Parts: sequence; C-alpha cells; structure tokens
Amino acid sequence: MSIPPPIVALVTDIQTHLTWFQGFILGIVQGLTEFLPISSTAHLKVVPVLLGWGDPGSSYTAVIQLGSIAAVIWFFWGDLSQLIRGTVRAVKDQNWQSHDFRISLGIVLGTLPILVAGLGIKLFVPDYDRSVLRSLGAIATVSIVMALLLALAEWVGRRQKAFEDLTMLDGILMGCAQTLALIPGVSRSGSTLTAGLFQGIERAAAARFSFLLGIPAITIAGLVELKDLVDTQITAQDWVPIGVGFLSALVFSYLSIAWLLKYLQTQNTWIFIAYRLAFGVAIGIYVLQG
Repeated sequence: MSIPPPIVALVTDIQTHLTWFQGFILGIVQGLTEFLPISSTAHLKVVPVLLGWGDPGSSYTAVIQLGSIAAVIWFFWGDLSQLIRGTVRAVKDQNWQSHDFRISLGIVLGTLPILVAGLGIKLFVPDYDRSVLRSLGAIATVSIVMALLLALAEWVGRRQKAFEDLTMLDGILMGCAQTLALIPGVSRSGSTLTAGLFQGIERAAAARFSFLLGIPAITIAGLVELKDLVDTQITAQDWVPIGVGFLSALVFSYLSIAWLLKYLQTQNTWIFIAYRLAFGVAIGIYVLQG
C-alpha cells in the first residue's frame, strides 16, 4: 500500500465513511493509547492517514472516546461509589477535610480549565479541526516536547505523595495540565502524569487520579460531539463504525488501564518517553520527506 503524502487538513468527521473493520481498528488504537501517556488523538490522526483511510476527524475521535470513559467507570466503579458516598457524607457533616471530599473537589475544579478552553475553541475556532495544530508536523513537534517534559518530571520528581495524600491543589494543577490535551499530540494522560510527577506524586497514584480526572471532561466532549453528529443526520451506515469503535475502545481501554496501573507500581515511564521521542521523530521525518 502506498503511503499518502502528509496533509494539514484531510476530510474530517464521519464524511470519510469508515467501514466496521476500520472502526474496530481505530477503537483498538483509542483503547490502547487513551490512558497510556502517548496521545490517543495523535495516533487516531496518524494511524488512519498512514493506512490511507484519511483523517476520521475530531468528532469521531471524541465519540469513540466514550468507550474509554465507559471502561474507566467500569474499572473504578468501586472508587467512584466510595468518592460519591464519602463526599455526600462529608457535605452533610461539614467535614471539609474528608479525603473523599478533597478528591472530588479536586476533580471538579480540575475539570473547569479544560471545559472553559474547550468551550472557547468550540465557539470561537470553528475550523479547529482543520487547523495547523492537527497537522502531522505539529503532532511530531508536540510529541517530542511532551516526551522531554515527562523525562524531566521523571528525573526531578520526588514521588513521595500517595493517592491518600492528594490535595485540592493537586487536582487543580493537574487539571490545568489536562487543558494542554486540546492540542493533538500532547496526551491528556501524559500531561497530567507529567504534572503529577512534578508535584511529587507517586507514579501509580498520579495515573489513578488522572483516570478519574478525565471522566467529566472526556464524557462532556464526547456527548457534545455525539449530539453534533446526530444533528447532521448521518446515515445508518456511518453509525456502524461508531458503534464498533466504541465497543472496541471499551474493551482495550479496560485492558490498558489494568496493565498501566500494575506497571507503574514497580516501573518508571522511560519506555513511554522513548516511544514518544521515536514516534515524534518518525512522523517528523515522514513530513520532511513529503
């Protein structure tokens, strides 16, 4: 198969008319990369382009991300139930120092920055899907920069703070870092994990909070894009790759969450740093060669 030349803006959204098999593959890509610090958005942009399928667009990407959210809710159902019960109890008792309350408030406040920024893009940058930030060259550059930042965080981070020690400020700071994920190639989990390491949080604890932090923002973004797709009256044929991609993303997201949490309990992030550097360099070379 010949590889198509890099293009800043390809056919977007579901207008590419993906097949069920392409939806299945993209669901796997989404599931394996959403929670690893390597950027699912970048891979969902690059992989189909390299395979000659075109860019599925940010709307398709956001919708199948709901499969990843279903997976994280499934995986952390016990934690979420405890957080909700504990927060309700803390509010009732006015126990503002409750760990559950602090974590929940950190998630809420940490979600606000990306919601404000995302809404701003939605309202004032209507052609963001075709912007230079979604070009392969930009993705390559961002991937390399974020790899270097994660390397620095891995090097200087003290990693002494456990999940039980997280504060509201930790949630806000990681939430601000999450906003960078609006740029393809940044990686939501990568930016929040990097911020967590800089804040002295243990790797597994930072990843765990990152997963919980992502639930509101990714859910809202996916539902908004899903509404937009419904409003465009896409065909029944187009719903097939969406549904298949959702289910595929759900299964492989669950597996990647389980693997990453276990991995980070005993290992560092250098393997992801090396991968992101190699990914960025490879895409950069591809772009330069035309």
